[in-house]
Amino acid sequence: MQSRNPVLNREFANPQYATFHEAPPSAGQLQEMYDGPAGTTTARPMTLDDVVVKTGIMFVVLVAAAVAGWNLVSTSPAIVWLAMLVAFGLAMAVIFKRNASPVLVLLYSAFEGLFLGGLSNWYALYAGHGTSDPQIVLQAVVGTFVAFGVMLLLYRSGRLRATPQFTRMMIGAMVSYLVIALASLVAALFGVGGGWGFYGVTGLGLLLCVVGVALAAFSLVLDFDMIERGVAARLPERESWRAAFGLMVTLVWLYLELLRLLAILNGRR
Repeated sequence: MQSRNPVLNREFANPQYATFHEAPPSAGQLQEMYDGPAGTTTARPMTLDDVVVKTGIMFVVLVAAAVAGWNLVSTSPAIVWLAMLVAFGLAMAVIFKRNASPVLVLLYSAFEGLFLGGLSNWYALYAGHGTSDPQIVLQAVVGTFVAFGVMLLLYRSGRLRATPQFTRMMIGAMVSYLVIALASLVAALFGVGGGWGFYGVTGLGLLLCVVGVALAAFSLVLDFDMIERGVAARLPERESWRAAFGLMVTLVWLYLELLRLLAILNGRR
C-alpha cells in the first residue's frame, strides 16, 4: 500500500528493486560471495532503531536552526522565504536522488529549521497582537508530539491500519484539501480573510484548520506502514535516512497546521 508521502514512496513502495542501485559485483567479489557462508550480505538492512536515531539527529539539527531563525527574522526577514526555497529544493533533491544522502537530509533539516523558526516568530507576533507570544509555539510543538504518539499507539495496537479503503479515503481528502489550500492562497492575495484567505473566514477557516491537522496526523499511519514494510523488505541501512526524512516532512506539516490554528484562535481574542 503506497503512502502519499513521496519521500517514502521513492524506495519503500517498490522494495524489491531497492538493492538494484548498487554496481554489479566484480568477478573477485562474486568468488568471495561464493566462498563465504550461505545467506550473508554485504549491506546491513535498516531497522526501526536506525529510523528512530536518524529522526532524532534530524530533530536536533532542525531545532538548533529554528532557534537561529527565530532570532534572525527580526533583522533579516528575507531569510524566512530564502530558507523555505532552499529547503524545498533540498527536499526535491532527496526525493529524486537514487541513493539516500545523509548530507542532503541534514542540510534540509537546517534550512527547514531556519524557515520554521522565522515563521513561528511571525505567528507568535500575530497571536500576541504585536507582542511576541511564544506560548503558541510551545503548544504547537507539544500538540505535534502528542498527535504523533497517539497515531503511533493506534497503529501499533492495530486499530488504525493502512488498508486499501483507508488509503483511498486519505488520497481523496488530501487532494481536495490541496485544491482548497491553493484556492485560499489566491484569495489571500486579494485580501480575503484579512490576508489569511479562506482560513481567515469565521467558521470556515477554523474548520479548514481542523481538517488540515487531522489529515496531517492520519497521514502518519501511511508513513508508519511504509517504514514497517521497508524494514520487513530488508532495505539497506542508508534508507533509514530517507525514512526519517519522510517522517520529518509529515511532522513539519502537522506542526504548521497546528501553529496556524492556534494563531488564528489567539489572534481573534
